Amino acid sequence: MSANEAQIDYWNGEGGERFARAQEAIDRSFAKITEAAMAFAAPAPDERALDIGCGAGTTTFRLRERVGAGGAAAGVDVSARLLHVARARADAGHADVAFVEDDAATHDFQPVFDLVFSRFGVMFFDDPVSAFKNIRGAIAPSGRLAFVCWRSLAENTWAHAPLMAAKPFLPPTDPPDPTAPGPFAFADGTRLSRILRDAGFQNIEIEKLDSTMGMGETPEEAVTFALSVGPVARQIADLDQAAQQNIREALAKTLSEYQTPEGIRPPAACWLVRARL
Repeated sequence: MSANEAQIDYWNGEGGERFARAQEAIDRSFAKITEAAMAFAAPAPDERALDIGCGAGTTTFRLRERVGAGGAAAGVDVSARLLHVARARADAGHADVAFVEDDAATHDFQPVFDLVFSRFGVMFFDDPVSAFKNIRGAIAPSGRLAFVCWRSLAENTWAHAPLMAAKPFLPPTDPPDPTAPGPFAFADGTRLSRILRDAGFQNIEIEKLDSTMGMGETPEEAVTFALSVGPVARQIADLDQAAQQNIREALAKTLSEYQTPEGIRPPAACWLVRARL
């Protein structure tokens, strides 16, 4: 089984279910990052936009709003579960958006999009150079690629702090390969630039985005979020009730340190990336 197949299985199984249930919380938590990514990508009226790893469709709908009546937007994702949510939201809001269930690494794209965008949807490819070469095939000659991805786990306190708090109660694991498909696969900006260059992109721009993650109004809400999204969420399901309770208490204590007047807001560290053909 390839890593892409493993990711497809994950996002059509437990991972997709968790993200579908947490969709509203995820939209709130990513709000500041989404605004920054949209401003960086700068979708314009009458453009055709494609959303890679669109999930439940939030960013696809935002793209559709930005390109206006003369433009178009589509989303592609491997998760049937998340696309079910996206299509239901489109139907409820009468949004003119197309959603495609497929792997962007291999989908047979046509070069018709002025903007190919992604919010945290491009870090899971088994062979990222090959995947981005394929994604190039979706971009019109004068078009562009723009996306946001995470920097390192250590810089992303919203994920790292809960993991460290939970670690005493989790079974020991080998250190992960930092370049393996996963949320933090593009932590190394130099490697990311090389991947895009090897895939045929030019005029590559990579900028730091330092933001915050909105994890809820209270420590209890933040714990629920941490157990739905992030590295602890993938590990807690198989633990007994005592270990799960210990983790919940440890997370509540740790996350309360990031209480602000706006709620629990730990630091989030991203790359904003833009490139052309």
